This record gives sequence, structure tokens and C-alpha cells, in this order.
Amino acid sequence: MYEPEVIQRASARLNRQRETRARRRFELERTLYAAHPRLRELDVAIRGTMAELAQLATGGVPIRPDGPEITGIRRRNQALQRERRDLLTQLGYQMADLDDTPACPCCGDSGWAGTSMCSCLKKLCAQEQMRSLTALLGLTEGQSFDKLRLDVYSDQPWQGEGRSPRKNMCRVVAVCEGYARQFPQYPLKNLLLSGATGLGKTFLSGCIAREVSQRGHSVVYDTAINLFAAFETRRFTRDEEEGRQAKDSTRRYLGCDLLILDDLGSELTTAMTQSALYEVVNSRLQANRHTIISTNLSMEHIAARYTPQLASRIGGLYQELTFYGEDLRLLHKL
Repeated sequence: MYEPEVIQRASARLNRQRETRARRRFELERTLYAAHPRLRELDVAIRGTMAELAQLATGGVPIRPDGPEITGIRRRNQALQRERRDLLTQLGYQMADLDDTPACPCCGDSGWAGTSMCSCLKKLCAQEQMRSLTALLGLTEGQSFDKLRLDVYSDQPWQGEGRSPRKNMCRVVAVCEGYARQFPQYPLKNLLLSGATGLGKTFLSGCIAREVSQRGHSVVYDTAINLFAAFETRRFTRDEEEGRQAKDSTRRYLGCDLLILDDLGSELTTAMTQSALYEVVNSRLQANRHTIISTNLSMEHIAARYTPQLASRIGGLYQELTFYGEDLRLLHKL
């Protein structure tokens, strides 16, 4: 399920689209009525036949559906409808151009089919979510798996590693691409992207976020510092509005389909941050929700920095993907 704020923005867009169509129909109807009075006459007559049918149905006298009264009214209605259709065709329009027909027949433009979100609203939610992710990650049209360049990584041996940076990134990208395009069925549920800065961790996080979001899943991307700040505010603030916003933020982190937590290890490690991180990691594991953590820390450093319980969960239930090589930002290649 998408975040409430995303759903609200998408629903507002759906309402604006519906209002825009209604306004255009009204303007077109007024223009055509003025230029072609016969069209107005036909619409009035058609509404009259519908009123006659309603009057018969509520008149208290039993009427057979195939009786002469109803049959006669239906024939007049059909003849009027045909004349109306022919006139609109001559003018270059279709019946739907003036009829109040919903753009989405599944939900009647409400966005909901019963208690389930309709595909039309899901599409708008995905677009609104991508706007938020674009602002946070600085996503561009070129930030996708299809346009990812591996030739910027060295194909020469790297000290202490069995693969060159390029071969290593081929493996890393294959896992990330499979993760995103098969989400949430990919065998790996949680990823740990570890390595120095400037090696593509944020870029790949953006690729995953774009792909998963476009497939209709809720994605929350944020930095570790922002996450810990929200949990700290939730715990200590006395301001009612700040507390409400902090609770909303922490619910986002815990409830989204995919959480991408960036730059773990940049925060000051305290008992509070340890507790908040454990709550996020453990709660999401128990709820079977997917998480990606990006960090400059290796698994060994995570084990040394955080509690044994937390390190055990990350080390045992996250797939570590290690990034190494030359800093691509310094080389001005990525």
C-alpha cells in the first residue's frame, strides 16, 4: 500500500481529471446547443422518455416489461438516440463526447472498486511516488538499469579481491536488476550495499527504487540520519504536531513495501540510534517486508559498531553486495 500522502496527492489528481472532463463536456454541450438547437431538443426529448419510464415504474400499477406502454416509450427513445448519434457523427463527434461516461469503467472514476484500489489510481500513485523519489534521489531519465554503464569500472585486478571492479559490478548489477524486476518474488528479500563512496551505491538504489515503484509498490527512500531523527522526535518531543509528524514518518519506514536506507554509519551511534535501527530491521523482518541498506561500513564494521542482535540479523538475513574500485565521482565518469 502506498503512503497516505501519496494516495492523497494521487486522489486529488484523479478528482481534478474528473472535474476537467466534466467542464469540457459542459463547454462543448453549450457550444453545440447554441450552434445546433436540434441537439438540445433531442436531449430534452430523451430525458422525457426516461422520466416517462420512471413514472410508470413508480405509478403503483403493475406494468409488464414487454407491455405496449413501455414498448412504445422504448421505441421513441431508441429513435431519438439514433437521430442524436447521427447528428453528432455529422458534426464530427461521438456519443461519449457529450455523455457523462466515466473514464474508468471499473471504478466509475472514484479510484476504488469496493475496498480495493483501482488500477487507474494505482497508476497515479506510482507517478506521485516517483516524483518524491526523484526529488530525494535526484533521479534522471538516464538513471535506469537499461542505461547503466559498466565500462566506467576498471577491468584490471583489484588488490585483495578475486574479481576486477568491472566483473564485480556485473554480478552486483545482475542481483540488483533481478531484485527490482522480480520484486517481491526475488529469492533475496534484503540487500546490504557496502563500499566506499563514489562507487554507484546510490545510483543503483535509484535504479531499484524507480523499477519497483513503477511496478506499483510503495517505496520509501531516506538517509539513516533522517530516520533516526524521526524516531528520536517520536520518543522525546512534547510538541503535539511534531510528535504526530514523527509518528507518521516512523510508520512509513516500518510499513512500506520497500525501504531503502542510505548512508548507515554516518550517524552518531547512541543507545537511541541502536534501538531505532533494531526496531526497523527486526519489525520489517517479522512482517516479511523488503529492505535495502546502503553503507560505507563492511559487515565486519557493522558487527563492531552495533549490538550483536542487530549485527546477527543483518549478517544472517541480508545479502551483502560489496562495491570496490576507483571513486567514479573523482573520475567524473558517473
